[in-house]
Amino acid sequence: MSDLIWDKEFALEQAGQDEELLAELVQLFNDTSAEDLSKIKAALAEGDAQGMGDAAHSIKGAAASLGIENIRKAAHEVETSGRNGDIENARASLPDLENLLAQFESLT
Repeated sequence: MSDLIWDKEFALEQAGQDEELLAELVQLFNDTSAEDLSKIKAALAEGDAQGMGDAAHSIKGAAASLGIENIRKAAHEVETSGRNGDIENARASLPDLENLLAQFESLT
């Protein structure tokens, strides 16, 4: 299981040094990643590898834009597994992604 790594300075730079904007972006990330995580779980239950990959891709991109590297990596693992139709590897990778998302939400 990975520990959370967040480059907050990078995220603040992306937000134009605007702390309020960064707080809004973080809240948006938390909300949308929770929705995408639900989509991943539903797709996993349905055996929908493509849907799983699409939802993980969304988390990956948002995490990258906010400098949350380990979430980006974990989402990339789930996305790649989904794109390759490897549902079992995605299932095995999902707890790490869930844990990191929970860590980030509790941090912010």
